[in-house]
Amino acid sequence: MTKNSTNPTSSTPAPGALAGRREWTALGVLMLPLLLVSMDVSVLYFAIPAISADLEPSGTQQLWIFDIYAFVLAGLLMTMGSLGDRIGRRKLLLFGAAAFGTASVIAAYANSAETLIAARALLGIGGATLMPSTMAIIRTMFTDPGQRAKAIGMWSGVMTGGIALGSVMSGVLVEYFWWGSVFLVNLPAMVLLLVLGPILLPESKNPEPGRFDLLSVPLSMAAVLPVIYGIKEIPSEGWNVRYVVSITVGLVFAALFVHRQRTAKSPLISPALFRGHGFAPAVVLNLIASFGMLGSAYFTTQYLQSVLGKSSMEAALWALLPTVLVGVAAPVAAQLVQKGVHRAHVVSGGFVTAACGYGLLALAGTDSMWLVLAGAGVLASGIVTVMSQMMDLALGTVPVGNAGAASSLLETGAEFGGALGMAVLGSIGTAVYRHDISSGAPAAAHETLGGALAVAHQLPGDAGQALATAAREAFTSGMQAAAIAGVILLLAAAALATTTLRKVHVHKSEAPEAAESLV
Repeated sequence: MTKNSTNPTSSTPAPGALAGRREWTALGVLMLPLLLVSMDVSVLYFAIPAISADLEPSGTQQLWIFDIYAFVLAGLLMTMGSLGDRIGRRKLLLFGAAAFGTASVIAAYANSAETLIAARALLGIGGATLMPSTMAIIRTMFTDPGQRAKAIGMWSGVMTGGIALGSVMSGVLVEYFWWGSVFLVNLPAMVLLLVLGPILLPESKNPEPGRFDLLSVPLSMAAVLPVIYGIKEIPSEGWNVRYVVSITVGLVFAALFVHRQRTAKSPLISPALFRGHGFAPAVVLNLIASFGMLGSAYFTTQYLQSVLGKSSMEAALWALLPTVLVGVAAPVAAQLVQKGVHRAHVVSGGFVTAACGYGLLALAGTDSMWLVLAGAGVLASGIVTVMSQMMDLALGTVPVGNAGAASSLLETGAEFGGALGMAVLGSIGTAVYRHDISSGAPAAAHETLGGALAVAHQLPGDAGQALATAAREAFTSGMQAAAIAGVILLLAAAALATTTLRKVHVHKSEAPEAAESLV
């Protein structure tokens, strides 16, 4: 390693050295943008009615206001992770913070739907720079395996909690302020990062990254975006030929992208990453964990609102309760590994715990709020256990110089896993719902629970009540069926983790270190 002695901010712990107060303070600064990036996934849940009344977007524009952020974020993760390895992770992080803050102001004061869509796209670009950069910088600052595991556990908890907190935050802000406030809340954290980042965060990059492969950028986006789009739309629209074609096109470009990475002199994602013992299993198991997490969220949010009849704000507040367990799970998992419990057993235990959470959901009836919340909490704690361990394993088995690319690949896999979870489990639940709903019900009631309840409100007396009851029971049956599928998948994942991770050991002396340019 080389270090510029004239710049104290460039220092980083030597391999295996313990991080001190400076590094832990820097981690706290990194958590702020991460929290906001994850919150922006759900921050529009309560703001969209006010936005619709003010900007009057078309139905298509409203969908893009919701979805463009996640699409751009997913499409650019691999590009930004690799770019950070080349130009410097701190530099890219600060650029992303500036872009995110600027986009937040534009979004807050947008006077048209088109402007808001463009601002959300810019937020996605900023988010794509922030997420892999934060994890790569953690890899740089925390070289001791035990401390790194704790830091990544905190990263996982903040990321998961931010998604739940975003909807509640938007509800509170819209209640007392105008809809633009849900974006302006980003500014203080981004300003703090821009001020303290250059002081506390080390700059690091791969000293020999090779030329940036421009062709891989459009190939990666063409691979990711059509697949994400297709599988996100399937739960609500069904297996429409348009979405099947979209997924197929994306898979074709994915094959071209993989071929390019294997043949290019300086690939965006080096195939050598997968030669690290444990990296490939970590990516796959992390994807499955994300599948399980978001697959359950598809049902629990609707259950709280449409089955139990909670308001949006009440449902969001109750949904925060299961996240209490999330804050405990990752640190406990890290402690178990440090005390000598094999990582394979911890990860398989996490999957089994998550399967138990799905088991509780499978037992839920139409009036089982506490059982559903308990199931969601147990499920989330198991999943966060797995994800934190897989992130730690993946970053511990790759050279520091490729930390950004490795982080982005993990996060892109998680995006795919989450979308697949919603598509597959959502499709199972929808199929059961349509099978169980009365054949004599109006056509609109056969599509979704929300549609059935809307029809029920228009029917007189007992007829409306009977339809609403039947629809809630059919939805609950669909949730039970999807939960059983989730139990089977996660138990299979537990067996896979035991098989693939039992020979993987990453100790202080074994973690690969590569020469890293610190400037």
